Amino acid sequence: MIRTILSAAVLGACLASAPAHAGGSVSLSYQPTNPHDAHMLQTGLRLYALAEGIKSGRIKQKGFGNAAGLAQNGRGNLGIVHQEGRGHEGTVTQNGDGNAYGLFQFGRGTSGHVVQNGNYQSGATFQYGW
Repeated sequence: MIRTILSAAVLGACLASAPAHAGGSVSLSYQPTNPHDAHMLQTGLRLYALAEGIKSGRIKQKGFGNAAGLAQNGRGNLGIVHQEGRGHEGTVTQNGDGNAYGLFQFGRGTSGHVVQNGNYQSGATFQYGW
């Protein structure tokens, strides 16, 4: 019992003197590896685009200090960069035909750069920073 109390006291003292962790992020990316799943994700991104009034691409930013880019070479591509918060940087580059990608960044200070080379690929990345 005394050992547990002593251990808890030492741990508490160490945690109290440790500096606060400033910043961090979590990122989740999905790029299908088979045509069926790629088509399903692409359909979802195109439905999102339809609901948002997006034809082939859009950069949407809410917040400040964000930077984004979208480059498309080919036909029928859909590129989305959506940033909410501050200090994000993100780019989507598509080379080929019929590609679709969504980069969604929230919170602060995330960085995401995507390149699609080829035809009929799809993918999505969701990032949150603090």
